[in-house]
Amino acid sequence: MTAEILQLLNVESAYGPIKAIRGVSLKVRQGEIATVLGSNGAGKTTILKTISGIIDPRKGSVQFKGMDITAKDPAFIVQQGLSHVPEGREVFPLLSVKDNLVMGAYTRQDRDGVARDMETVFGYFPILRERAGQDAGLLSGGQQQMLAISRAIMAAPQLILLDEPSLGLSPKLTKEIFEIVVRINRERGTTILLVEQNANMALNAADYGYVLENGRIVMEDRCDRLREKDDIKEFYLGMKDDGVRGERRWKKKKTWR
Repeated sequence: MTAEILQLLNVESAYGPIKAIRGVSLKVRQGEIATVLGSNGAGKTTILKTISGIIDPRKGSVQFKGMDITAKDPAFIVQQGLSHVPEGREVFPLLSVKDNLVMGAYTRQDRDGVARDMETVFGYFPILRERAGQDAGLLSGGQQQMLAISRAIMAAPQLILLDEPSLGLSPKLTKEIFEIVVRINRERGTTILLVEQNANMALNAADYGYVLENGRIVMEDRCDRLREKDDIKEFYLGMKDDGVRGERRWKKKKTWR
């Protein structure tokens, strides 16, 4: 069985008196894409912020590569091989595209490796090569998302935390982003923990999934199995059984987002 690269054990985090996640335990195996599904406010982003050290948990532990990184400084966590692509992209708007990518590699000393990875991300996202000298703040939302993912790759991480990569993007661009995320995982062997409201895209891209409700994990399984569960079909994929003539006929309902 593949070794676990990340493990959360009974983690509880809060914003002041408000508990955002409650006793969350999950595992991410080396080389896989894992996803956390849930509605707005369920606590998905808080999980990623707790892992990357932005938020200190009140209880529980976070283990990365067998090391306890609970409440460690975010810079230290990045140096261990973990990159976080936050919700809303958060590029450096007054720096050029190329300088944003260079900033992603600030912990590295292997100049040849950095140059190779620069070419790799330009291969994934050719528009970034075209806009390399342009201020990042002038990019479109989709291009900024490409840049944020590429900046994370430039750190040569073993694990990427990816928060809502489809946020604000068109369906076509969302599909393109997810195709690249899968390529990064398959071609580079980079483990990915994905938080995403587009459940259909996430379940198709990921290997293993967790469902989060009100700060608690309420379901987990391989993604191919989760896609077949009635609750997932109805509440996350926007389908339900209409019960006509005893047939399992799935029809669309209001898209869950």
